[in-house]
Amino acid sequence: MLPALILGILEGLTEFLPVSSTAHLIIAADLLNLPSSQYWQFFEVFIQAGAILAVVTLYFKQIFNFKLVTNLLFSFVPTALIGFGLYKIIKSIFFESILLISVSLIVFGLIFLLVEKLIKQKKLIINKNLDRLSPKQAVLIGLAQALAVVPGVSRAGSVMVAGLLLGYKREQVALYSFLLAVPTILAAAIFDLLKTDWSIVSTNIGLTLIGFVSAYLSALVVIKWFINYLQKKNLEIFGYYRIVIGLLILWSLL
Repeated sequence: MLPALILGILEGLTEFLPVSSTAHLIIAADLLNLPSSQYWQFFEVFIQAGAILAVVTLYFKQIFNFKLVTNLLFSFVPTALIGFGLYKIIKSIFFESILLISVSLIVFGLIFLLVEKLIKQKKLIINKNLDRLSPKQAVLIGLAQALAVVPGVSRAGSVMVAGLLLGYKREQVALYSFLLAVPTILAAAIFDLLKTDWSIVSTNIGLTLIGFVSAYLSALVVIKWFINYLQKKNLEIFGYYRIVIGLLILWSLL
């Protein structure tokens, strides 16, 4: 029960922050000595649905914004075409590679710091709202999101970096990353769940519900907090966090 609660809360806390929820779940599962069984693989996919439900709860009205939904589809298509193709290869070879996770955390942490430095130096101006997003820019964001199939990169992080480089406000690209998570993660979840042995799931329904609900509740809190945070501050703390965690993981491998 405790591992299910921990993983559920961790998923909700990290799914929408630019820190890589996948990396945190893999590391947590390793620290908790959880077996690499089909059930726990299913569990990690299913609790993402709880986090996604938090987005739908908070931003349900956005579903009726035709232009926004159209742009989300433009972003989703390249992710689906490129990301899911690479996903099979990466998951079979590198998905649980702690070394790859640590390097990805560090590299994208440095990218966060570089982008924020450009903003401070006025070399990058971020003043746009989502109503100015074009289909071409939406496709570029989708291509960036496809990088998140590499564990440790962060889906939210790649979307936010792309959005910032295109000149959009931090809280605006964060909102876009939340909404883009809905079709992206649901599609990835369905892709994995179709291969699940449901007899294994039915014997662990209690653990599954604990993880789902805890992911949902913690995601609600984080989403609200993150939007408020970005209206006043930048991504530097997340860049430093990623670098420190990545270095600690590398140190543990020595």
